[in-house]
Amino acid sequence: MNQLQLFLPCAAGVEDYLAHEVHGLTGLMGEDLLTRRGGVMVRAAWRDAMRLNLYSRLAQRVLVQLSYTDYRTEQDLYRGAAAVAWEIWFTPRQSIKVEVTAQHSPLNSLNFAALKIKDAVCDRFRDKAHGVRPDVNTQWPDVRIYAHLTTDTCSLYIDTSGEPLFKRGWREDKGEAPLKETLAAAMLAASGWADGEDDLLPLYDPCCGSGTIAIEAAQMACNIPAGMLRRFAFEKYLPFQEHVWSAIKKEAADAQVVRPAGQSPLVFGSDVAHRMVDFAQRNAHRAGVADVVEFRGGDALQRMPPSAVPGVMLLNPPYGERIGVGGISASAARRSGAPPRGDALPDFEGHSGAREQAVTEDGGEFFSQLASHWKKNYAGWTGWILTPDLKLPGKMRLKESRRVPLWNGPIECRLFRFDMVQGTARERK
Repeated sequence: MNQLQLFLPCAAGVEDYLAHEVHGLTGLMGEDLLTRRGGVMVRAAWRDAMRLNLYSRLAQRVLVQLSYTDYRTEQDLYRGAAAVAWEIWFTPRQSIKVEVTAQHSPLNSLNFAALKIKDAVCDRFRDKAHGVRPDVNTQWPDVRIYAHLTTDTCSLYIDTSGEPLFKRGWREDKGEAPLKETLAAAMLAASGWADGEDDLLPLYDPCCGSGTIAIEAAQMACNIPAGMLRRFAFEKYLPFQEHVWSAIKKEAADAQVVRPAGQSPLVFGSDVAHRMVDFAQRNAHRAGVADVVEFRGGDALQRMPPSAVPGVMLLNPPYGERIGVGGISASAARRSGAPPRGDALPDFEGHSGAREQAVTEDGGEFFSQLASHWKKNYAGWTGWILTPDLKLPGKMRLKESRRVPLWNGPIECRLFRFDMVQGTARERK
């Protein structure tokens, strides 16, 4: 287990940030760390796979690649899966689930492809374990097996994560359409908030919802690993050694930063819905950062800066659910059977990764008022807004200094950076 081929899938647009994160966690580089479309390939040891599960804030999963073969038919998939030594990873007493994703595969049915791979796994165990086969559990399997098909190749992976890594274990209270923790971490990575060697600047989310961005930032400030509160699939696998895992977690716990009692909060959040503020406070308590982050109620158009020191504003303002596919509302597209636009992205979270565009309500009045409020009261601050509205800078009458492409699930977005200077250009002149 000292030389594994790992694949860490991530949201589109996050690949370079994930590679940077993996390098920081493992020290790997060059041929041992390769950026790929939709994720990062890593050549590492079993211990690294466990640490990446614990620490990574950007990866969706940590997968071990067990096979890479050519195929033309479903029978080729069966032969490829039957040649994998599954018995060194788990026993037939554990349940399995097989999922297949594809790009330009010539096969007619991915469900049938998954069935053939499942049969191969079970038949190998039947031959090796005196007729005992693992059960299939599509809801809560012990072992998740992924196959990714291209035009003529099949990659087989075993998942070491279990539940996707965005499920940190602390967000029990949430509102509608919550921001995934991995996307919040990607926004923080793109903003560079935690990259500097100096003290961290204050961070403020004026549309905090259930607190995802603020809590991710607070955990980063305290050096709390993303997966410290959860369990992982690899804990049920045969290579797992409890004493090694305990040592990794102890190292992580010892490295956590405890802020002195009475020190002012570093991270702030507010929301116009007091119910969401309550949710955020409870989530922060579970995440172990209740003394680092401060949540308050209030309208984003009225809230004054939470800190006398200018800092960073990072927000994902709510937008309507009218997610258009090629200009058609999502619900209408589903009814009509209209295909999604763009290339299908490899994805391990249950959707094809088809590119969609979000059609939002105009929102021009809100954003123009927000820009006026920022220019008047937030001079010296840097504002970052994630939105599917590519015309947002025009609505705010601001010129962005950066625009970073990011994907919120299947929705293409931009993370705009605005450097706030008080007043209009004419007034400053």
